[in-house]
Amino acid sequence: MREIIFDTETTGLENKSDRIIEIGGVELFNHFPTGNTLHIYISPGDKKVHPDALAVHGITDEFLKDKPPFADVAQQILEFFEGAKWVAHNANFDMGFINAELERIGLPPIPQDQVIDTLALARRKHPMGPNSLDALCRRYGIDNTHRTKHGALLDSELLAEVYIEMNGGRQAALGLVGSEQAKSGPVEVEEVVVGEIAARPNALPSRLSEAEAAAHASMIASLKDKAIWLKYRDAD
Repeated sequence: MREIIFDTETTGLENKSDRIIEIGGVELFNHFPTGNTLHIYISPGDKKVHPDALAVHGITDEFLKDKPPFADVAQQILEFFEGAKWVAHNANFDMGFINAELERIGLPPIPQDQVIDTLALARRKHPMGPNSLDALCRRYGIDNTHRTKHGALLDSELLAEVYIEMNGGRQAALGLVGSEQAKSGPVEVEEVVVGEIAARPNALPSRLSEAEAAAHASMIASLKDKAIWLKYRDAD
């Protein structure tokens, strides 16, 4: 199963008027990072970055001046996501912007059944919260100390780690060999020798008392040829 963990940064909060200025994505295959990533800065045209948004991500109007418009990178984005689930934290926000941008250039929206919201997953898994990305990083022991500002690729990488943990974490490694074989052929697995079991120099004493052994022998005798124990006794 192929999934793209992604995040966007925008000029503001209103997808009908504000614009995407950054998108980052991390590819997972069967809940494992493949190493393939997407990271693009996008010009918002004449739209200015709202001061509140600037305080969150630090992306300035000056920095965006020479970046391509969404129309020029839309195909690159769609090709990267092709055939994969779109996975985001508070996906309604990000998908609202993605679909608004697609609508502006005459392309169809991304269907809802192609989208996974990790915030909704976290709320079901941890109903008492908190379930922000930072809170989930703390919950799962993921180092996010380098996250001083929001950034689409950095947040995608952190969310990918959180998403993997929410789906079993290191236990998912059981599927690593299978997924790698599917992608790149046979994988050599090193044989691990745990150790040899040596024979006991002396047999352990019986836990049966003499009275218990006699009672068992008497019961076997009463069964005559039907006693299954005779089979094992004769084999000795």
